[in-house]
Amino acid sequence: MKIHEYQAKNLFSSYGIPVEKYVLCNVANEAVTAYDGLNMERVVVKAQVLTGGRGKAGGVKLAKNREDVKQYATDILGMSIKEFPVTKIIVSEAVNIGSEYYVSFVIDRNTKSVILMMSAEGGMDIEEVAEHSPEKIHKFAIDPFIGVPDYLARRFAFTIFEEINQVNQLAVILQKLYKLFVDKDASLAEINPLVLTKEGNLIAIDAKMTFDDNALYRQPQIHALFEPTEEEKTEAYAKEKGFSYVHLDGEIGCMVNGAGLAMATMDMIKLYGGTPANFLDIGGSSNPNKVIDAMTLLLKDPKVKVVLINIFGGITRCDDVASGLLTAFEQLKTDIPVIVRLTGTNEKQGRDMLAGTRFKVAETMGEAVQLAVGSNQSTVIKTS
Repeated sequence: MKIHEYQAKNLFSSYGIPVEKYVLCNVANEAVTAYDGLNMERVVVKAQVLTGGRGKAGGVKLAKNREDVKQYATDILGMSIKEFPVTKIIVSEAVNIGSEYYVSFVIDRNTKSVILMMSAEGGMDIEEVAEHSPEKIHKFAIDPFIGVPDYLARRFAFTIFEEINQVNQLAVILQKLYKLFVDKDASLAEINPLVLTKEGNLIAIDAKMTFDDNALYRQPQIHALFEPTEEEKTEAYAKEKGFSYVHLDGEIGCMVNGAGLAMATMDMIKLYGGTPANFLDIGGSSNPNKVIDAMTLLLKDPKVKVVLINIFGGITRCDDVASGLLTAFEQLKTDIPVIVRLTGTNEKQGRDMLAGTRFKVAETMGEAVQLAVGSNQSTVIKTS
């Protein structure tokens, strides 16, 4: 689960991590009032969206007067960043930046521990630094039985700074950030950039946190901050229905029974030149209502141009799947091509039920995938 920058900064402040002054605004006039209230000559107007790249997209602007604030607030509140509409902004103090640094705690599956990452190349995409200058990133595995005591915090801080005042400031920030990370079951706590002002103070002028969904039941304060995206709402719907679902960016919707078969189906779609729109495992039930729910889920995605149903009947009976499909399409109004591969228990009965209907029926997985990819290409040509 992700939260907005202003929400992360609220958490930072509650743990004593220094952040600049800021005011949350929903309309441009509120931004002007915030500017007056901050009583500062320069402020930064920042979009609040659950994605990165705000600065590159024009979602972060330095304003020097009331007119700038109103204009930038109006512009930013009217934009979308990576398809996320901007509905909130913050007006924050413009600090006197001397240099920028990167600090984060993140879960690392390879070491099975929390990793502290630090770099003197703050303010940039850490992925680019890792790719082009990996030696500039310092990584430290944190022993959960030890944590970040004073001596380790200072040792870590000395990798970035030499002056004792800056080392002491960073050591305190590292300890507080780690405590926040652990207390709130976070999977990422990131400051980028952590700035050293020309006055010699360290301040987190950006904040990013994500949390372990499986731990939200014991984090009601964090769960209350959840603002699901449309994609997350769809995944929550799938979970309620008992499906394993992951949204992807392709055009071929997949409905499969079994995680392994679903992975193989997506691989084969790529092999034949297509792009899967999702991972969807409907499980082993023979309940025809599951087919209806799954089709409803797939058709919510506007990018889906073709649906591929790949069923290997074991516990799941192929005739039940066929019955569910026929019932589902009495209710669902769509012209999207649907390719069905039924193999296993009662496969002949299932295929016979679908004969002469709107469905294209295949016996083998390869045949079904090629039909799906071909149907998608034909759809693209027609629409273009």
